Amino acid sequence: MSLTVVTGARLIDCTGADPIEGATVVVEDDRIKDVLAAGGPGPLPGPVTTLDCRGMTLMPGLTDAHVHICAVTENITDQHRYYPPSYIAARAMRRAEECLRQGFTTVRDAGGADYGFRQVLEEGHFPGPRLLVSGRYISQTGGHGDKRRRAEWSGPIDGCLGMIGAIADGETEVRRAVREQIRHDVDQVKIMASGGAMSPSDELDTTQYTVAEMRAAVEEAQAVGTYVLAHAYSDSAVRNAVAAGVRSIEHGNLIREPAAQAIKDAGAVLVPTMVTYEAIYREGKRYGIGEHQIQKINLAREQSIQGLTYAYRAGCKIGSGSDLLGDMATQRTVELELKAQVMTPMEVLLSATKVNAELFRMQDRIGTVERGKYADLLVVEGDPLRNLRVFQSPDRLKVIMKGGRLFKRTL
Repeated sequence: MSLTVVTGARLIDCTGADPIEGATVVVEDDRIKDVLAAGGPGPLPGPVTTLDCRGMTLMPGLTDAHVHICAVTENITDQHRYYPPSYIAARAMRRAEECLRQGFTTVRDAGGADYGFRQVLEEGHFPGPRLLVSGRYISQTGGHGDKRRRAEWSGPIDGCLGMIGAIADGETEVRRAVREQIRHDVDQVKIMASGGAMSPSDELDTTQYTVAEMRAAVEEAQAVGTYVLAHAYSDSAVRNAVAAGVRSIEHGNLIREPAAQAIKDAGAVLVPTMVTYEAIYREGKRYGIGEHQIQKINLAREQSIQGLTYAYRAGCKIGSGSDLLGDMATQRTVELELKAQVMTPMEVLLSATKVNAELFRMQDRIGTVERGKYADLLVVEGDPLRNLRVFQSPDRLKVIMKGGRLFKRTL
């Protein structure tokens, strides 16, 4: 039995309650044993590790609902042309470790990583967050997951690893593609419901897949107890996805009131990824990202705040993602600051903890500091409710604990 006591901190438990000054949290093995508003835990058996966190903030580990650990370079349109799977796998482990070092203890990979990456991290061969995988995302011909350039006449690109999609057209092919991903033990299924910024042969504001095709994917996912997340930008694409039963809408930059209301009415979750547009718009050209793609990124960038505002006013559940590529992933925590242009700091923290946990269907295990949950904890120098930029300074993350194990301790 391993016991750790965290004392004296300002506790933001991310249940939605007000912060508690001078709280104590007792960790036993990988779980939170007790949360005390005041005073110590009393006598404890065996050796105890005590972390004195007076003047600091204690909170649950952050979560990210939209990562791509296999996006090991910035230009994912061409990544598969230059690097073999072995290279991508090795660098993906570094990307996973990077997530954890930034304070993200659970992340959902939105396409690219298969169950092998999840297993490696679960077994502790590399440091990294708890990983939920989507396998190969599913796209129509010429859709956002089709990496062929407009001038290429070859068949769809196939591959076992990296940012490669499965191309499927029509309900029968979509069902087969989803079943294939389920056979590979994915945690959720990713489909492309609209055009995208980084794809070479479509436009951002288009719709992709019919409602019937997407409903086929949803039915197959629900049959095994999981759900579908959909890449979708335009108002019509989001409304189609929600009508098909999609549970998680990724991006949503171009939505207006009708789509926002549809998300709300369906009880779906919007996962904005604002930081990736800022990063690619500023830095994309030097990484070899093409002019057409930069133009599409800027369209998404210019409308991201407005789209989030529509969703916020409609009362949608709003999660938190980043969608960053390559070395731009160092900017992951900037997403929290960007959301604060529309949401309160507490709402931003909840989006990256409690709401994401509910989206992942892991609310009984992660997302808040409560008895019985995994001991995924951060100790931060400063008060995130006053300054969300504290997460952007690695030196201010004093403790990172995942499942009771200390990955960082600089108190």
